[in-house]
Amino acid sequence: MLIIVIVAFIVIILSIMFMFYEAHWNHIVHNHVTIDDLPASFCGFKIYFISDVHRRVISNKMLALAASHQPDIVVIGGDLTERYVPLSRTEKNISRLSKIGVPVYFVRGNHDVYVYSQKLEQILTKHGVKIIRNRSETITRYNEAMNIVAVDDSTNEEDDLEQALDSTQKGIRLLISHNPNITEKIREHHQIALVISGHTHGGQIRVFGWGPRENGGIKQKPFGPLIISNGYGTTTLPFRLGAPPDTRFVTLVSTLNDE
Repeated sequence: MLIIVIVAFIVIILSIMFMFYEAHWNHIVHNHVTIDDLPASFCGFKIYFISDVHRRVISNKMLALAASHQPDIVVIGGDLTERYVPLSRTEKNISRLSKIGVPVYFVRGNHDVYVYSQKLEQILTKHGVKIIRNRSETITRYNEAMNIVAVDDSTNEEDDLEQALDSTQKGIRLLISHNPNITEKIREHHQIALVISGHTHGGQIRVFGWGPRENGGIKQKPFGPLIISNGYGTTTLPFRLGAPPDTRFVTLVSTLNDE
């Protein structure tokens, strides 16, 4: 009986150590996404997406690798921070992301709402990060446009998709929402080509494939593809199992040049 107890204790300790280790992986998942009617000037457009940082300090090595792939923009997809995280740590993460050297956009998540303050907004603005709340930013190339549409925190029903779409120009529409539940509100006339989200942490703990929330990956929806990132950090406890953290490198390709 004692041997069984000792073996069980060792297994538990090793499992906890592995879950802690897995929670601190630095991993970039590359997704090539085919977009119908993608303007030629945006074929090959690259988005580096990171969400759900929470308490982690973003790895400089991972960001250097991301920068080496030459993204066109960086998108912080919400939950950059949470309660009791020092602003100094959050600013360190923002500073590191801004040093990639391309435009950085920030979309709020539910934990950002809980701690969101004028100081955080000032830090984002100080480092040149554009905060998008229920509106869009338009990127133009050779008279062709791509709209980065972003809704505010939908977990707390602060999202307004119609308002966000009002500021778009004629061109392709990509939607950023921290919570993928925004897809329930998308209709055909919205003409959304792609949605990128986080929030679920891939379930964070998955046993035999089952987890409390949806796993990350590319999901096909009636409007088109939905990308869900497992996120970079964790909440509550710094453990993961079967849902490793990730950041996403999304490359847009057209139906005429599908990679």
